[in-house]
Amino acid sequence: MHHSVLHAVAAGASEHPLIDIDLTAFVQFGIFVVAFLVATKFLFRPYIKMRDERTAGIDGARDEATRMSAEADAELVDYEERLDRARSKALDERRKIRGEAATTRREITQKAVDEASAALADARTKIETDVEAARKDLAPKADELARELASRLLGREVA
Repeated sequence: MHHSVLHAVAAGASEHPLIDIDLTAFVQFGIFVVAFLVATKFLFRPYIKMRDERTAGIDGARDEATRMSAEADAELVDYEERLDRARSKALDERRKIRGEAATTRREITQKAVDEASAALADARTKIETDVEAARKDLAPKADELARELASRLLGREVA
């Protein structure tokens, strides 16, 4: 049976070829070409154009984001530099103010010491003057007072 089936297939193949090329093949090829051209114009090219535009937009946005990031980094560095300068200036001002305050404090303290020394010297001078005046005033009376005191103590008059 096997042999007869092959014979029948071989006989059938000679009667009808497996691929029959006739006018319909050319019509189908023409339809394919027209469909390809229409699809290319209305489907493939717009799709490719849309993808290119989207890619360009994404690349542009990425470039813009990179540029903005670089600007932000530059502004941050500038801000930090200005902040450092302001801190340094504030420290310098603080040192200057502290130095001026210390100088003023020393001047005030020295002035107070000088005034106190002058007042003390004046008081000593006045005391010495008053003591000397009292001595001069009491010296003539001292003998008389001494006799009077001795008389009272002794109970009799001393000469």
